Amino acid sequence: MNSRILPSLALLISVGMFFAYVGPTWSGPITATKAAIDSDNQALAAASAYKARENELASARDSIDAANLTRLSTFLPDSVDNVGLILDINALAARSGLMLANVDVTGNTTDGTAAPGASSDGTPSVNSVNPIGSVDLSLSAVGSYVALKSFLTGIEKSERLLDVRDILVTGSDTGVYNYHMSMRLYWLR
Repeated sequence: MNSRILPSLALLISVGMFFAYVGPTWSGPITATKAAIDSDNQALAAASAYKARENELASARDSIDAANLTRLSTFLPDSVDNVGLILDINALAARSGLMLANVDVTGNTTDGTAAPGASSDGTPSVNSVNPIGSVDLSLSAVGSYVALKSFLTGIEKSERLLDVRDILVTGSDTGVYNYHMSMRLYWLR
């Protein structure tokens, strides 16, 4: 009888230990630790994929000709350089025979600082998603029609991305006209 009681008692003790200690430990802290390990492994996989993509993009960037990168940074600069832009426009106007009377920055339209990052319903606004900012310029000039055509051709062929939005022409009998133009300058945020 002793030979049956001892194994039965050992079996009951082992079942009790399983339900009292092993089961809760396995389903509690060990499961949480396994979930944390899985999460960390996913983060490591994402980090290695990010690093591989970063290396791929860096090698693609390095394969681009330096002259083309310079042209691209001139076409769509990293910041708004109002003084440089006004000097460039003034030099273009002088070459074309147009005399600038007034140049004003009328306001930042999409620089990202005026608008919040999300709309009232929680979706991202266009300004927070769009990497292109713009600034409106207004200028007044005096000159002939041929000088205006030359100036607009220079703006069109400029390396800087500019849109002429409006032109108001005030006529005269002498052949010299007053021009009021509004332009939009684009830049990369």
